[in-house]
Amino acid sequence: MKLIVGLGNPGKQYEHTRHNVGFDVVEELSTRLNIPLSQSKLKGLYGMGAVSGQKVLLLKPLTYMNLSGESVRAVMDYYKVEIEDLLVIYDDLDLPVGKIRLRQKGSPGGHNGIKSIVAHLGTQEFNRIRIGIDHPDTGISVPDYVLGKFRADEQSFIEAAVKKSADACETWMDKPFLQVMNDFNQ
Repeated sequence: MKLIVGLGNPGKQYEHTRHNVGFDVVEELSTRLNIPLSQSKLKGLYGMGAVSGQKVLLLKPLTYMNLSGESVRAVMDYYKVEIEDLLVIYDDLDLPVGKIRLRQKGSPGGHNGIKSIVAHLGTQEFNRIRIGIDHPDTGISVPDYVLGKFRADEQSFIEAAVKKSADACETWMDKPFLQVMNDFNQ
């Protein structure tokens, strides 16, 4: 079973903010793959389906970003998901808006959602897709920036990144993650 996790914060006020691009990708996949996010337990909202004969679980942790690892760990334990079958999608301040970067491991780099997942899984070695949201302009605090919406001139870049990230997730159903990295890293 493949587990695809999009990180974000629950609640209408956080929809489509910079910090919620992971949620946006999972919602895109939910629509594309016809896997409704209808189960609400294990501290998350999720749905299960099949793609190319492969069981797929899409998850949006509902713990708020800083506690994302609680839901990821609970779902992995409940469904017996192996670490190599986990893919986490999240925002990254160190990449330009709309740029995506796939990796098989790495430090949290200051991202509290990833810090929580690393703490709960006991490893930094899991597949991930980072989506660039860029750094805030001078005078804007990082929390205010990541919880804010994208500017109009950034919208087309982020929409393309969400679609490309969803494409990478779908490709992962049939190919090893290393090959997906080679295909999708820009």
